[in-house]
Amino acid sequence: MVKTKGAAGAAAKPRARSRPAAEATEAPLPAPPGKGKGRPGRKRKLPGQDQKAEEPPLPPGALESCSLDLGGQRERWVKFQKRQSLTCEGAAKLLLDTFEYQGLVKHTGGCHCGAVRFEVWASADLHVFDCNCSICKKKQNRHFIVPASRFKLLKGAENITTYTFNTHKAQHTFCKSCGVQSFYTPRSNTDGYGIAPHCLDEGSVRSIVIEEFNGNEWEKAIKEQKTIQSKSKE
Repeated sequence: MVKTKGAAGAAAKPRARSRPAAEATEAPLPAPPGKGKGRPGRKRKLPGQDQKAEEPPLPPGALESCSLDLGGQRERWVKFQKRQSLTCEGAAKLLLDTFEYQGLVKHTGGCHCGAVRFEVWASADLHVFDCNCSICKKKQNRHFIVPASRFKLLKGAENITTYTFNTHKAQHTFCKSCGVQSFYTPRSNTDGYGIAPHCLDEGSVRSIVIEEFNGNEWEKAIKEQKTIQSKSKE
């Protein structure tokens, strides 16, 4: 669903969607199939029934790097790490992301050729700005803004080139193989990133509201637009 609002209109406030906390319980092992019926009153032993299921090996150095006092949760923590093949740091990151980014979802995306890939934490309901400045008008630049801490470049740093002009504050980054700009640093938010919603992978966006931004008169527009610069703040 895409809605459009003019620059003078009030920006729609994205609805927050809670993310479920990561599961830390172990699923029961399925019972092995039987090969026939036993005699009444006796339990038939199935092949391998006396053997305990082997846990997958824990990544090297996983426990040694964990200095937390896990107390009674240590056994659950270790089983969770083994099942997910996570280091202690990886498990901690999963837990931190779950609570630090409550109400947000993880979007992934990239350029056309796949050389540049990224992930970004943002709402499932995107507030997108449509700028009409000289360069944005030519490249049809529509983007939503996030703090730098919620953006992670997964690969392609060596395949990114940058174009600047005028004040040179905006960093127009794009893939030098396919030419697609999937994200960039806007002049309005030099402490964050502008993400192209059309470069996201499918499945994580619920709705989009588009707000026009009069970048053709940038100094005037930035004074009149009261929320855009707060989008890159934590």
